[in-house]
Amino acid sequence: MSGGLSCLTLMKEDVHKMLAASSHLGTANCTFQMEGYVFKKRTESCIIDIKKTWEKLLLAARVIASIENPSDVCVISSRNFGQRAVLKFASHTSSTAIAGRFTPGTFTNQIQAAFKEPRLLVVTDPRADWAADAGGDWGADTNTDWTA
Repeated sequence: MSGGLSCLTLMKEDVHKMLAASSHLGTANCTFQMEGYVFKKRTESCIIDIKKTWEKLLLAARVIASIENPSDVCVISSRNFGQRAVLKFASHTSSTAIAGRFTPGTFTNQIQAAFKEPRLLVVTDPRADWAADAGGDWGADTNTDWTA
């Protein structure tokens, strides 16, 4: 997936950072769509495969980098745990952040003052941010417990 570039290969330091951030821990429930990404199941949580997570991070980075205008990328989090991450991501990438409650119609109602037409929408939690996703056909949402 890295395309042969040595800077994109999974290094030991990257694995340590991902483990320290607990990015390998999923919810206790696991849907059949996510079973291919689960390394091991426990009673209290699913352990997500770090290597597959890295490959999906590289894919997401390529998709985000392919957008010419960074302000056309909209990152959304209505939950408290993702709001800081959304604001930091937006400040570092010059993208548009919506932290807190999403106002329905932001992507569809042109009369609204906060109207936006993003080319890419990134949400932190598909269940909590379903209102933003309902405005159009945006792409893939993932969570070990995600049921559509």
